[in-house]
Amino acid sequence: MTVRRTLRTCVLATCVLLPALALTACGDDRTAAPKSLSGYELSPAPVVGTLALPDASQGDATFPFKAASGRLLITYFGYMSCPDVCPTTLNEVKNALKDVGADAGQVDLAMITVDPGRDTGENLTKYVQSFVPTAHALRTDDPDALQTAADAFGVKFSVTEKANGAIEVTHSAALYVVDATGTIVLTWPFGIERDGIAADLQILFERGVK
Repeated sequence: MTVRRTLRTCVLATCVLLPALALTACGDDRTAAPKSLSGYELSPAPVVGTLALPDASQGDATFPFKAASGRLLITYFGYMSCPDVCPTTLNEVKNALKDVGADAGQVDLAMITVDPGRDTGENLTKYVQSFVPTAHALRTDDPDALQTAADAFGVKFSVTEKANGAIEVTHSAALYVVDATGTIVLTWPFGIERDGIAADLQILFERGVK
């Protein structure tokens, strides 16, 4: 079955919406999510817990894509210079965590930059923690490691420099919820609003977080 993901092209201070790309994942079929869920589940669910990247917010300590026991990890691939897609998405997460209330203390956020050439660890940390103070800023100068992580989540991205020196970045704009087994249990497409995020988190906790 075909899964559609929405990409945005960000050139300096301008973001232009690209047509959704049709991405076919062999053996991964989207199952009908319960009507109460705003996000969607994949079957079989991707497992990313064996992968890790340096966490700039923790002195470049290794950060595995796996939530701590009894917690959930929201993961997002983006970059600091994105003028609207990334800040809009992160702001929705910020507000959703406020709506969740006490359970928000059981949710972590990690942002992986797809533009490490411009996003330093210090600046990325300040950026993502301006939305969620406890958020993790993941960054690597190893293109293979970044690509491997992106592939595991089904993320597409590119960073290119045009002849006039302008930097063009494209990236998948979904949010991914990972549990303590390192499994992606839910994906939120770009455009998800705070109400949908908050309601889905509460449903996941009611189901029982590993």
